[in-house]
Amino acid sequence: MVDGAGGKGSVGLVWARSTDGVIGADGGIPWHVPEDLAHFRTVTGTGTVLMGRRTWQSLPERFRPLPGRRNVVLTRDPAFHAEGAEVVHDLDAAIGQAQSAGGPVWVIGGGAVYQDALARADRIAETIVDVVVAGDTRAPTIDDAWELVEDGPWQESRTGTRYRFLEWRRR
Repeated sequence: MVDGAGGKGSVGLVWARSTDGVIGADGGIPWHVPEDLAHFRTVTGTGTVLMGRRTWQSLPERFRPLPGRRNVVLTRDPAFHAEGAEVVHDLDAAIGQAQSAGGPVWVIGGGAVYQDALARADRIAETIVDVVVAGDTRAPTIDDAWELVEDGPWQESRTGTRYRFLEWRRR
């Protein structure tokens, strides 16, 4: 199973998606699976989390910055400030800056940042949530460049929603 112990230079993507690929709706997550939130904390560990501005703004204020991790926010807005996080304006610079701290870099959203970072990533931690929901943000397509290395069993959340954890590595 993926954990926060990835090596220097490692770039991972982490997301939860519905069975039909939705990862977000109206700036939020359209389900509540506490076990996936705990998994997210374990996966991202003490590394760097890299996110777009809208993802940063969607986090409840009490969780900004995400505790125990270096937070890097990617935005095109040169005037944007994110208290407790580093703000960068270019994906390659953001990844390079995050890697300079050592340890893994985890891209945590949103949809456009995932899509742009996919070619630079070497692993994906994916949670499948057994729901079909309307949404405006979808997970990137995982193609033949990726190999499924961990195919977790379906589990039931304490909320009654089924979910499973998958791990992908670049071939």
